[in-house]
Amino acid sequence: MVVQSSLNPVDCNDIYKSGFGQNGVYTIYPAGPTSPVQVFCDMSIYSNAKWTVIQKRQDGSVNFYRKWDEYKRGFGSAAGEYWLGLETMHLLTKTRKYVLRVDMEDFEGKKVFAQYSSFSVGPEAEGYKLTLGDFKDGGAGDSMTAINGQKFSTFDKDQDDFNGNCAQIYWGAFWYSECHLTNPNGIYAWGNSTYGIGINWQTWKGHTYSLKTITMKIRPVTEQK
Repeated sequence: MVVQSSLNPVDCNDIYKSGFGQNGVYTIYPAGPTSPVQVFCDMSIYSNAKWTVIQKRQDGSVNFYRKWDEYKRGFGSAAGEYWLGLETMHLLTKTRKYVLRVDMEDFEGKKVFAQYSSFSVGPEAEGYKLTLGDFKDGGAGDSMTAINGQKFSTFDKDQDDFNGNCAQIYWGAFWYSECHLTNPNGIYAWGNSTYGIGINWQTWKGHTYSLKTITMKIRPVTEQK
């Protein structure tokens, strides 16, 4: 069920400020009132500001091995697995400063996170370049600083630093370099996986373990505890 506020909130923090405090699917308007986008809002107590989920994997129900245009516009369902869309991420982060948190869980029930003090995605003309701030460890280790400044790659648009196509080789799409320490959009593999193919976070579980869940979420950087 989509919860609709009467305003035109840009992100989940705006929704929280307008009086909606429950976790769930809401509609935001990063590009103005004519461009609604559905997202899952995490209204939990991590901070005073609330989190807009930009990526979620939890059960393998959605195919993430997709083309550039689909990663640009987004896919999946905000009630389940989804990718918000590179263009929406760019619109969000070009006007406000955000913190990125990556929550993850293994199949043994252990939960950890990694957090970055800033997160932004550049325009399509610059390859949706990723910019990250300082790392904070929540038990996962740092598998993303190495890709700071990278362009986004898919199997049909290779923008990595490798002499091959990382997205094709590892069946995913992300800000690859040569190639990855993390592959959150890789194949959902229920635990042990072929090297680099699954939903990896190398600094926690290595390249041959595919996580049960991984969620990328952002909140405004200026409203933290």
